[in-house]
Amino acid sequence: MKRTTIWILIIFMILTLVGLIVIQARFVRVNAEMIENQFNDNVQRGLYQTVSLVEENEALEYLGQTLEGVDYSENKNKLLSMDAQNLKLKNNIDSMAGNLKLTSEQLNRPTIRLKTRHGLSTIEETSHYLQEKFKQNFSRSKTILDQAVFRWMKGIDEKDISERVNFEELNGILEKVLINNGVNLPFTYSIVDKQGKVIYSCHKDIPHEDANIQNNIYTQKLFPLEESNKAAYLQVVFPTKQNFILSSMNLLLPSIALVTLILCIFIVAIIIIFRQKQLNNMKNDFVNNMTHEFKTPISTISLASQMLQDPGVGKTPETLKQISKVIKDETKRLSFQVEKVLQMAIFEKDKSMLKLNEMKINSLIADIVSNFSLKVTSKGGKITSKLNATSDVALIDEVHFTNVIFNLMDNALKYCDKPLLLTIETWNEKENLYISIEDNGIGINKDDLKRIFEKFYRVSTGNLHNVKGFGLGLAYVKKIITEHKGTIKVESEINIGTKFIITIPTLKNYEL
Repeated sequence: MKRTTIWILIIFMILTLVGLIVIQARFVRVNAEMIENQFNDNVQRGLYQTVSLVEENEALEYLGQTLEGVDYSENKNKLLSMDAQNLKLKNNIDSMAGNLKLTSEQLNRPTIRLKTRHGLSTIEETSHYLQEKFKQNFSRSKTILDQAVFRWMKGIDEKDISERVNFEELNGILEKVLINNGVNLPFTYSIVDKQGKVIYSCHKDIPHEDANIQNNIYTQKLFPLEESNKAAYLQVVFPTKQNFILSSMNLLLPSIALVTLILCIFIVAIIIIFRQKQLNNMKNDFVNNMTHEFKTPISTISLASQMLQDPGVGKTPETLKQISKVIKDETKRLSFQVEKVLQMAIFEKDKSMLKLNEMKINSLIADIVSNFSLKVTSKGGKITSKLNATSDVALIDEVHFTNVIFNLMDNALKYCDKPLLLTIETWNEKENLYISIEDNGIGINKDDLKRIFEKFYRVSTGNLHNVKGFGLGLAYVKKIITEHKGTIKVESEINIGTKFIITIPTLKNYEL
């Protein structure tokens, strides 16, 4: 897949996912606002009904005391029930309406009184007498009522809010009115004045789960139709309002989970696409390097065979010896490259194919250094050995472990732009054997350090024509060291050098 196609696909996936997330977020926000607005409306309606009932109860109590002489303060405990209060209020209103209706009929249709005594009164005189009597009674009742209302209104400013409102009764009224309006959440309330000073507070044992309680305070003025200097306000707080809104949106949880799942799948798909692209690039680099590595020896062998077949070329012993040497060297070089390719089979096997034997690591490394020193000295370099490990016996596969040390030393030689100074050390720590191979080469970038042990991966410098390879060497090293139950780490700085540190268990510490 082309890089442009991949990026176009990713862009469309991102746009689709962003659009889905935006729509989902807007849907969630709108639903939350609708639920909150409905809740606010129910609360405000309940608070208004509460203060209206408080105001009506005060008016009925005062009028009852004035007109009937009944002391309502002694009977308040009998009126705590909202249903009983509403029923009494309804009966009073019906009674007043019936009286008014009866009075109206009496005014419009006066009764006729007939007397057996002839000549004492006529029908018109009787009617006029009754009307005058009713007017006097009505006027006297209206005067009494006006005086009572006047005294009530006059005494309002002189009364404290605690004298006008029964706070214990208010709690029951508020709770029942809120439930009737569909608000069944725990709450606390308080009575405050104009300056916000708390006059009365009812704090219940409710966990405050909201981060910002101020957003959940609902305020309603007590006796809203009055203009008083001692105005008071009812404030109600719902500490669990936010959790209520969230719990009301449970039906949205599946859609949120689905969007989250799609997001995770999208991220995984992007990672897989880039990994596949990376593997594809590594495969192409491997094929190109392998083709170039095979092409040179094959061409040389082909040229040598043509020389042997060419009758114009002298077949002297010296010439035949030279041609045969070229064929042998190039065949050996080709076999070496094929061997590197065959090392890939190790990565595909789950079970270890190592043949472990007890070996002295110091002696093994000394032999490798002796064989490799000719390569280094021929290019003006130097190898220094510091084999200080006192416990150097370990279970290793001689062939593969030799290849590990050789590959690290060969890399140090290949990636050095000056005379190589190679230092090899061994020492013991906590019954483990440490092997250090340090050079003064070109170094490795920090970004490449994380990936140098990946199969087929090569640092950018490795793609130059003067340094060839398949990107299998360090991956092979990592695999073999891991099979030996060891570890390998690398330290490197650009233009200073690189240091590989191998740790393997000694024979005493090796666990089969």
